[in-house]
Amino acid sequence: MENIITLTEVKNLARQLPLQDKVRLIEWIAPQIERDLRKVQPVSRKSLRGLWRDLDLTEADINEARREMWSNFPREDI
Repeated sequence: MENIITLTEVKNLARQLPLQDKVRLIEWIAPQIERDLRKVQPVSRKSLRGLWRDLDLTEADINEARREMWSNFPREDI
């Protein structure tokens, strides 16, 4: 049967190592992490160009929204 070790167990074991062995552990694992990171493909992002293309916004709609936002500025309670 395969013995699965959790991250918590690894951290607890690493805390018990002497300083020199902690350094060796970092030197050993850092190149592996770098190799693994190179294998990971960057997530492609969806372009936001044309995001509002299907929305029928007119200049009047924008002006109305601006009037609503600025209607109580500056407020007296600030």
